Amino acid sequence: MKMNLQESKTTMKRRLFGGDKDHEGKRSKQEDWTKHAQKMYGDGAAWVRGVMIGKGSFGCVFIANLNNYKSRYSFYPPVMAVKSAEVSASGSIQKEKEVMDNISGCPYVIKCFGEEITSGESGRMVYNMLLEYGSGGTLADAIKSSNGNGLPELDVRRHARSILRGLSHIHKRGYVHCDLKPQNVLLVANEGKTGGFVAKIGDLGSAKRMKHVKKNKLNNYGPCWRGTPMYLSPEVVVNGVQEKPADVWAVGCIVYEMLTGKPLWCSYQHLGVNEMISRIGDGRDLFSVSSRLSAEGRSFLEKCLCRKVMCRLSANMLLKHPFLKGLPDDDDIDEVEESHEVFDINTITSSSLFSDDDEFWLSSCSEDEDMNARFHEVRRFPVRL
Repeated sequence: MKMNLQESKTTMKRRLFGGDKDHEGKRSKQEDWTKHAQKMYGDGAAWVRGVMIGKGSFGCVFIANLNNYKSRYSFYPPVMAVKSAEVSASGSIQKEKEVMDNISGCPYVIKCFGEEITSGESGRMVYNMLLEYGSGGTLADAIKSSNGNGLPELDVRRHARSILRGLSHIHKRGYVHCDLKPQNVLLVANEGKTGGFVAKIGDLGSAKRMKHVKKNKLNNYGPCWRGTPMYLSPEVVVNGVQEKPADVWAVGCIVYEMLTGKPLWCSYQHLGVNEMISRIGDGRDLFSVSSRLSAEGRSFLEKCLCRKVMCRLSANMLLKHPFLKGLPDDDDIDEVEESHEVFDINTITSSSLFSDDDEFWLSSCSEDEDMNARFHEVRRFPVRL
């Protein structure tokens, strides 16, 4: 009865202040724009353009429904996402398509099913990239629905493992993502026995090859970076060095946000971009996590969010961390090929604050005695959470 009364009051307040009309007006504008965009971009040979689900500087993203089940198109799923832009302005999407072709084959990265040119009204030529559809929305949506409380630790561990599996594959193919954040992690329906959703990395429009990263570093034109300021690592904003460890820092930011329900630097959200970057780079501010977080979770964050680049773990090493051990393999999809590389402390190494459990874990990462000895040296660089 109380709930009904409260709902009635809320409804009355909306009516008094025009809330319902505002909502209906926004929805009407959205529907009008979607219809306009559908006509402007046209349909594919085997699919019909549905509602618009995203928009950015690159173009628009729509749901695409398959309407031609001939054998020629049988590899298309019934529902896809299609990223579209006029051919003359589709350079960034075409670049992303090239990246996705080069890193294909990982079940923890959004699949690309191909590309197609469609013809919209007035003969407008449109470039389309057909992608796997995340029916569960984004990880950012899931975090927002927690109302600031964060996700259950078991879900955080499961999603973190999926993200790291995808990131490990991307790095192995010689790319740096450069824009990892909850908005770019999609929750895709799991077709396995257990159901639910699997986290997959998407939006590789900012990704770049490692050789290009090194070239930019050598040019020394001053700090130059890609991505979203809130998820940039200190070395990126200070020196413009955006290599694999920068992606690992972003993973730490994502895990922190999943656990707490708030961005790592939520107190910076009111600042301008330049001031935010300055704060991230100077290292004076510390962040904290709830005492309810497990020791393994705290250790995992420490090893992602270490300011010393050489003390930050790689994606492969983090997959062996105790925080991700003991998880049920309920994703029920093919595993990423495991890497057997020997990790070099001079490129990407361990973090700090090692516990007794960490000693055992690190010994399983490599049998190189010299490497294990050097792991102990990084204790000189403490990280406080």
